[in-house]
Amino acid sequence: MMAEEKTEFSKYEKARILGARGLQISMDAPLLIKISEEDLNGVNYDPLRIAEKELDSGVLPISVKRPLPEKEEIELEKIKVEDKDVSDEVKIKAEKEAEKEIAEGGEIMELANPEDEQGGEGGLSSSTESEVAV
Repeated sequence: MMAEEKTEFSKYEKARILGARGLQISMDAPLLIKISEEDLNGVNYDPLRIAEKELDSGVLPISVKRPLPEKEEIELEKIKVEDKDVSDEVKIKAEKEAEKEIAEGGEIMELANPEDEQGGEGGLSSSTESEVAV
């Protein structure tokens, strides 16, 4: 037969239990332990301190469910890595094509030209000023 384990609560579980029981006590739930008037004055009738005394005495009928994760075994597919032998010439050609696309795309974004920077009118070119005015 299984021996009963003394349950140790984490600080989060303890906070949740004390908060729930403190709320019950503040809503006039009956106390589960007998506390003298002197002890009640000692804790200033604080529901959380009363709940803590009840938890320490072990009379709270509150349980904590701790679901455990289900164990699953999943086989990973083997990843095939293909070794591609790419020559330097092909890599250089691909880089030049990428640079060409970037340069063509740069015209759409209106890259700054050295002539535009020397315009002197606040750094704005005539094409930029017309766009700003719109």
